[in-house]
Amino acid sequence: MQGLSTLCYIEKDRKYLMLHRTVKEKDVNKDKWIGVGGHFEADESPEECLLREVKEETGYTLTSFRYRGIVTFVSGNGVTEYMSLFTADGFYGEQIACDEGQLEWVDIDRIEELNIWEGDRIFFRLLRETTAFFSLKLVYDGHDRLISAALNGEELDLKTFR
Repeated sequence: MQGLSTLCYIEKDRKYLMLHRTVKEKDVNKDKWIGVGGHFEADESPEECLLREVKEETGYTLTSFRYRGIVTFVSGNGVTEYMSLFTADGFYGEQIACDEGQLEWVDIDRIEELNIWEGDRIFFRLLRETTAFFSLKLVYDGHDRLISAALNGEELDLKTFR
């Protein structure tokens, strides 16, 4: 099974708006901290999906965002998700409660202290260190363990990210 989704990290005052996924019992992201976003609807572009999902989950309307990369997330249990990864630094509106968990502004330097996906550590580093668009493939063991990663087609040494 394959899916298409967006994932966005909205930045303000050196903090990212993070979503602690705690609501749904059958949620691949249960108890994880992630950005905001979601699955494409029919005929949507990545940008249209991004704008709709951010508005639905946060109440914010984005005014400045950047497409940073594509993340191929192989779950190891038959699901592959192609995530369009964005960052945003301009928005307006009033934050609303999210029906998928709790939204919280977290210092960028503290993100890796949270319960995040192991592969997220890799793309957070890429978001900090590169301005180039990237393709990142993350392969998991069917659970939370990352077993391989490739950046722009080149295998990565996972030890450098653990």
